[in-house]
Amino acid sequence: MNPIIQHKFTADPTVVSHNGTVYLYTGHDEAPIGSQEYVMKEWLCFSSTDLLNWREHPSPLKATDFSWAKGDAYASKVIHHERKFYWYAAVTHATIDGKAIGVAQADNPAGPFTDARGTALITSLNTINGGDNFDPTVLIDDDGRAYIFWGKQQCYYAELKKNMIELQSPVRTIQLPEFQEGAHIHKRNGWYYLSYGYGFPEKVAYMMSRSIHGPWEFKGILNEIAGNCETNRPAILDFKGGTYFFYHNGGLEKGDSHHRSVCIDVLHYNEDDTIQRVAMTSEGISG
Repeated sequence: MNPIIQHKFTADPTVVSHNGTVYLYTGHDEAPIGSQEYVMKEWLCFSSTDLLNWREHPSPLKATDFSWAKGDAYASKVIHHERKFYWYAAVTHATIDGKAIGVAQADNPAGPFTDARGTALITSLNTINGGDNFDPTVLIDDDGRAYIFWGKQQCYYAELKKNMIELQSPVRTIQLPEFQEGAHIHKRNGWYYLSYGYGFPEKVAYMMSRSIHGPWEFKGILNEIAGNCETNRPAILDFKGGTYFFYHNGGLEKGDSHHRSVCIDVLHYNEDDTIQRVAMTSEGISG
């Protein structure tokens, strides 16, 4: 059923499939009930072999595990690459104005994760506005080259070095219609898909391209406004023959835009590789 985690508020999902198990990493909304501000100090980790029954693990990473950060465990992306797990996360920098993106690593998908650099990967020195450094997403392409996308109201991307913890290229910008935040990049059948929070309150829209460098073509709405919540952040996962769409809403009792909850519904592709609009359900994938 949706939301899939009922005992804590969870937001901004990112997922990894490893050895038949799905690892779900989320933000943790901790503000007092009724508060209209984001209080997010740590990320949470859950695992499942069927997407129905979830086991909670100890928190594998906190914002202040980056010694250069002063807090704010915002949206993130976890990937598995060459026997290591890399966690790209948006936090507030302690000494440089604005948000920053750090990267942590672990040998085990459940962590614990530790800062891979000792410094931020991306700060306001890399981008037009320090407030832009939100919501990283990473794709390892078929040729082994890796790319990171991120942004808030302005979308950025850059190539990563082979070590996955440094930028290989200059930072570039992409113009996306009504881009807010919450980017997610994935690839299928030679197509690149860039999904993101669209407008405000946020729907999820998506673009398609034959090249990681564009041009990108707008394909429309992927997910409508999620119930009782102004924001959204998609994650898309292929698992055991199906494709699944992870997102958050304000669906729990006392939930709202600052007390969010992760949900899963089925995602379907059309014959021309475009994506059908996701049908959000209270039953979830067990319905």
